Amino acid sequence: MRTWLASAWSLGCRFAKGSAAAAFLTLISGAATLAQEAGGEAGLKVPDLSQVTFLGIDGHKLLLFGIVFCVFGLIFGLAIYSRLKGMPVHKSMRDISELIYETCKTYLFTQGKFLVFLWLFIAVVIVLYFGVLAPVHPTAVTLPIILVFSIIGMAGSYGVAWFGIRVNTFANSRTAFAALRGKPYPIYHTPLEAGMSIGMMLISVELLMMLFILLFIPGDYAGPCFIGFAIGESLGAAVLRIAGGIFTKIADIGSDLMKIVFKIKEDDARNPGVIADCTGDNAGDSVGPSADGFETYGVTGVALITFILLAVKDPKVQVQLLVWIFVMRIMMLVSSAGAYFINGFIAKAKYGTADKMNYEAPLTSLVWITSIVSIALTYVISYLIIPTLGTDASQWWKLATIISCGTLAGAVIPELVKAFTSTESRHVREVVSSAEEGGASLGILSGFVAGNFSAYYIGLAMVLLMSIGYLISTLDLGILMLAPAVFAFGLVAFGFLGMGPVTIAVDSYGPVTDNAQSVYELSLIEQVPGIQQELKKDYNIDVNFERAKDMLEANDGAGNTFKATAKPVLIGTAVVGATTMIFSIIMALTHGLTENVNNLSLLHAPFVLGLITGGAMIYWFTGASTQAVTTGAYRAVEFIKANIHLEGAAAASVADSKKVVEICTQYAQKGMLNIFIAVFFATLAFAFVEPFFFIGYLFSIAIFGLYQAIFMANAGGAWDNAKKIVEVELKQKGTPLHDATVVGDTVGDPFKDTSSVALNPVIKFTTLFGLLAVELAVQLTASQGGNGLTHILAAAFFVVSFIFVYRSFYGMRIRGSAA
Repeated sequence: MRTWLASAWSLGCRFAKGSAAAAFLTLISGAATLAQEAGGEAGLKVPDLSQVTFLGIDGHKLLLFGIVFCVFGLIFGLAIYSRLKGMPVHKSMRDISELIYETCKTYLFTQGKFLVFLWLFIAVVIVLYFGVLAPVHPTAVTLPIILVFSIIGMAGSYGVAWFGIRVNTFANSRTAFAALRGKPYPIYHTPLEAGMSIGMMLISVELLMMLFILLFIPGDYAGPCFIGFAIGESLGAAVLRIAGGIFTKIADIGSDLMKIVFKIKEDDARNPGVIADCTGDNAGDSVGPSADGFETYGVTGVALITFILLAVKDPKVQVQLLVWIFVMRIMMLVSSAGAYFINGFIAKAKYGTADKMNYEAPLTSLVWITSIVSIALTYVISYLIIPTLGTDASQWWKLATIISCGTLAGAVIPELVKAFTSTESRHVREVVSSAEEGGASLGILSGFVAGNFSAYYIGLAMVLLMSIGYLISTLDLGILMLAPAVFAFGLVAFGFLGMGPVTIAVDSYGPVTDNAQSVYELSLIEQVPGIQQELKKDYNIDVNFERAKDMLEANDGAGNTFKATAKPVLIGTAVVGATTMIFSIIMALTHGLTENVNNLSLLHAPFVLGLITGGAMIYWFTGASTQAVTTGAYRAVEFIKANIHLEGAAAASVADSKKVVEICTQYAQKGMLNIFIAVFFATLAFAFVEPFFFIGYLFSIAIFGLYQAIFMANAGGAWDNAKKIVEVELKQKGTPLHDATVVGDTVGDPFKDTSSVALNPVIKFTTLFGLLAVELAVQLTASQGGNGLTHILAAAFFVVSFIFVYRSFYGMRIRGSAA
């Protein structure tokens, strides 16, 4: 791995000597002749929050109380962490979960070094923009601070990923052990506790960082610090999501295919791929979503802050909206914690001593209770904080209603997702029925049907709720700001996240339930001498091993469903929130919507061409990320088949298991490097082609990405739970039907857990980075008195991007006899 990273570094250095270096020097020389006042992102200035009072307290002091709520959120997360750590667990299970954690640590350390390398690309552009072309004076003070906040944003994504992995690797063994008691409630409650711990910690840390910028960084450069912070966390999320998604599906496919090849059981301890699969469950389904969630909440907030500072002219109204937004963010913590305790009380009363339960039911009720509580608090907080906005005493309920549309979407969209991915879904059962007669072929086709229909229904649901927000924005909101409809769309995205910790919790439920099954099998607890007597003596458990395994498998079906429900919510925020960020670019290009507005139409050819180009990039990205999985899985399967020992061995050797982890890490990073550099230089290239071409491009990747992600995520979820029906309900493991659904599941793996989920941070990273890239291009064109040099640079950047697009397939091909 060190050798490969050294090669990657060498490759990066060569590009620094080539096109990137040429661009850097050219831009600096251009800046020397530039004599215009800094604008755009460099000109974002946060007003004095103390100039407006709320409930008798000035805005600055009011938000200081928010820090207290963040601390309580951190304590909440840490308290659950401590409780999970102290829960009873058998040594055989604890040892497996610690082995999984150790392999996860190795993976995360490697990714951390990789992140630092990729951050250097971003740092160059930040230095160029905020230090040379549009300096925020004094640059000796401001530029290092902006760079530090980009590092803090990246470190935040990375740090919450570490916390998520540690919590989940406690919870997986505790969940597996709880199943031995024979009651379903504990194996539902433990993964949910772990998820709430991650959700509360994640939102609290992110909010604490943003409050620090807002309250303690001088207003003259707080805006650029927000941009730097958002770019950093977006970089961290994109890398961890993409690389984690590639890693987990290489391991998952490599492990699952052994069930068909050797007719062995799920998570057979003799399979060297199982430990890698468990590591992948955390790398892809814990690290990725944790970093993604952290970035999503941060970037959506930054998008709204940027809009308010650009589109609202009255400083007092700016303060009112900023304080209101942050108080609403604090309310997320309160509503989610309150709903969690209310739902917990109801679930325990109903299922605490039950012998059977529908694991999806209490998760569904948690989402709906949180939604209702959040909407109610939205109206209360809005009335208290902005009873009069400017001079309008009616805007509080209008803005609360717009946010509530998004909060409602956060509950409605999961219900729609369940209609296509749940084990109770008619679409999923159609996949099983198709596979019974037509094998894997018809089963896969039925999964495609489920994914396509889901995109239709979820897309229309989003359009409906955004339309309501738009209609309300026409009720005099335009008096207070430019483009009120854009603000409404941003608030809808904000509302999507109104149940923040709970959305993260139900998403994190899945990797714990998945790992719990694996920990149970890998522990070989059934083969421990005298285990039944030991469990009775030490834990007062009369164990029924078959019942324990059945419950863990059934709970995993619920985990699969709720992993699927969070994905469209997060991708939805990327698309709706991107609209708000794109507005920032439009404001700069049109000088406050006063010039060149006609270029934002089909009559302006570059804009149309940009719309078409975005689709090409989305489909390339899907192919590139899937190719990395395909080649890596081939190598994993090749190694496992050559080194699996089914005779005379109770478990695979640790060395063989670690070799599979190494293969997964190698191809995850090779795939990630190709994708990141291609996306990075494509963003520069298209921004330098023509500003309105780039606007069209950004809209296009958002829209194409939305539907591609929804289709892929839900098709994959349908295939996954079709396999679960065959295993749990039909009890047909090892049959041709099971083989057919396993094939469908392996097709769905990169669909739902690699390509689809990574589109969210890729869209936001491109949009955020594009804010700086397009203004770099505009400034360079102005300084050179024409766009000739800009177009030459665009061509150079595109060549670099295309080389890595080419490498993402031809450099990742399976090299064997058929190559």
